[in-house]
Amino acid sequence: MEARLLFTKEVSGSNSFSLPPCELDYPLDILDPRQTSLDLPEVSEVELVRHYTQLSKLAYGVDDGFYPLGSCTMKYNPKISEELAALPGFTEIHPLQREEDAAGCIEAAETLENYLCEITGMDGFSLQPAAGAHGEFTALMMIKAYFEKKGDAKRSFVLVPDSAHGTNPASAATAVRPKPMPIA
Repeated sequence: MEARLLFTKEVSGSNSFSLPPCELDYPLDILDPRQTSLDLPEVSEVELVRHYTQLSKLAYGVDDGFYPLGSCTMKYNPKISEELAALPGFTEIHPLQREEDAAGCIEAAETLENYLCEITGMDGFSLQPAAGAHGEFTALMMIKAYFEKKGDAKRSFVLVPDSAHGTNPASAATAVRPKPMPIA
């Protein structure tokens, strides 16, 4: 079932959604569905649920069988993020480029970090590593450092569900008891 078929089931006045008023003051020109008329089909809640359930059956997921590593990171990126990341100002910059030539990217990263700190109430935020096993390992090391700073060295277990990616147990084991790196 394609998304456009949902429009053919449309019945005027039967919207199955309503968004609360937005209480945020958007500093950027971001499309806000609460303030912008979106051309969404008017369908009942049941039709909407059936539509998305049918779409979910078309997607291969962790419940269907082997799911490759890296896929957890990629599937949550909204299209607008992909479009922004594809802008030349991001794609044509080199990691070793002079700082003054990368001022726009640095400003964008710092702005995002500030927003994330404000939203979460945290004092600091890291945009690296990007995601995946490196991200989960970094998070575990930050958690470990937090408890060590508080003088709590007793915590030595990380619960990992059976459904976790294969990297989760490895990250947990490495973070809890890191082994010294051999010197070559």
